[in-house]
Amino acid sequence: MLVPELAGAAADEVAELRSAMVAAAATLPLRWVVVGVGDADAVIDADRVGTFAGFGVDVVVRLSPQAAGQPIEMPTCALIGGWIRSHAQPAAYAQVRVYAGSHDAQTAVELGRRLRRDIELSNESTGVLIVADGVTTLTPAAPGGYQPADAAVQGALDDALASGDVSALTRLPEQVGGRVAFGVLAGMAEPTPRSAKELYRAAPYGVGYFAGVWQP
Repeated sequence: MLVPELAGAAADEVAELRSAMVAAAATLPLRWVVVGVGDADAVIDADRVGTFAGFGVDVVVRLSPQAAGQPIEMPTCALIGGWIRSHAQPAAYAQVRVYAGSHDAQTAVELGRRLRRDIELSNESTGVLIVADGVTTLTPAAPGGYQPADAAVQGALDDALASGDVSALTRLPEQVGGRVAFGVLAGMAEPTPRSAKELYRAAPYGVGYFAGVWQP
């Protein structure tokens, strides 16, 4: 839905969301780590190329300006991260860290601490882009089916991201598809971010979306 070539008639309806995501990513330095959730832990380096062909349109994404060669299979978080990079900061290069959705909250936080240590060992200024699902059950037409009580779950996630509430991100329920990525964010940012800014929150088509910026 975020990629216009794939969104069809929905492209205009999510234009505000798309703009907010690009604006958030535009605040990052030129070295990125994209954090997302997949079937298993994996690292995808910045020289790789992917494509949305599996979603029906061959929209090619690159994780850096130098990325070349044939597209490889990438999880959705990597594809979206690469797409955002090309629109927000085409000169940036992004390594993707994929974490298994099966990790528990404590493990996710520890993985975030390790990632922060890795970043701090680098001499380059580095930004982190979290690409993670919220709740997908917020209206009768939502892809996950309609669960009215889940609106409170998405609201709590949005509030935590808007206020920089690290502790709340370690207690997310299973309804939050990207809970492991948010747990990694908590581990990186603990005990609290210096600032947190909300750019967007809404639930187009029954899916909860948030865009914002944390300063560590």
